[in-house]
Amino acid sequence: MEKLHLLGVALGLACLAGINLYLTVFITGLAIHFHWITLAPAYQSLEALGHPVIITIAGILYFLEFFADKIPWIDSAWDAVHTVIRPIGGTLLALQVLGHPSPTFTVIVALLAGGTSLITHTAKAATRLASNTSPEPFSNIALSFGEDVAVLGGLALIHYNPALALSIFALAIAAFLYFAPKVLRVMKAKIWLALKKLNGPADLRMRVKLPLTLPTRFASVFSRQNVLGETIAWTAPCISGRGRRIPANLFGALVATNEEPRKILFVARKSGRPFAQTIELDGSMVAHEPKFLSENLIIFPAAGKGPKYLFVFPRSQAAVAEHIVDYLRERLTEPSLRSESLAAT
Repeated sequence: MEKLHLLGVALGLACLAGINLYLTVFITGLAIHFHWITLAPAYQSLEALGHPVIITIAGILYFLEFFADKIPWIDSAWDAVHTVIRPIGGTLLALQVLGHPSPTFTVIVALLAGGTSLITHTAKAATRLASNTSPEPFSNIALSFGEDVAVLGGLALIHYNPALALSIFALAIAAFLYFAPKVLRVMKAKIWLALKKLNGPADLRMRVKLPLTLPTRFASVFSRQNVLGETIAWTAPCISGRGRRIPANLFGALVATNEEPRKILFVARKSGRPFAQTIELDGSMVAHEPKFLSENLIIFPAAGKGPKYLFVFPRSQAAVAEHIVDYLRERLTEPSLRSESLAAT
């Protein structure tokens, strides 16, 4: 039972360190230094956190993080720097809890603590990256305060019931691992959109000509679906948003064919496997929605019933999104379909 409690405290501190390392050390150090808590004999090794020098350094670093954590994009840059620092700090905290156990137990706990800190850090970084797509700072401020409250609550839970804390942290980590593929896709998509915006052209209205060929990794996916031998009118690389039977944040491409002008196809690879979904355009409406990081193409039913689809383009490709919207609107409203493709316009 004692080892279970030790493990609960060690991994609990590692988990909280992945969210906010400096606040975890600062509050724990203050509690020990001012005797707000009484350390049991098994936890005497934590006395080191109550040293004034450690409290001062942790407090200064938390003061910096307090402000950096509430500014859009600065918080993500701060998280990127701490991708190594937080797991190492979490591991050191966990080992400090153990004191001097057997070498085997030390290695096991170090691995568990490092992985735990990395998981909670990744969850925090992904949440912040998603919130940064909105230019307003209020969501960042709310998230930052919520994380601080979670750390304080977690420290209290660790103090009063280490075994319960360990169970709750384990459930939270298991839930994150279950959703990890989706979370990682979100992170990858947001980073890609941010880089595209930074490196994109200044003229967002420049004339575009969409390609007639797919990127190599998607060409084979389209070939598997193209049993009738249809010819490509245009293609447009993009990221999937929401849509029936289409997972969000998949890197893929939209494909229009000359033979089926009232349909488009989204092709991608999901976990390395081919993925394709046909979208019927009959009775649909299309719209272009500018966002902070992206240009969104929205396809929704005119009657308000039926599937709604969203496809995301980089902010620098505003002209591409508008071009596709104009093309689809023409195709949906013309009584007699024109034979020329969008790529030729």
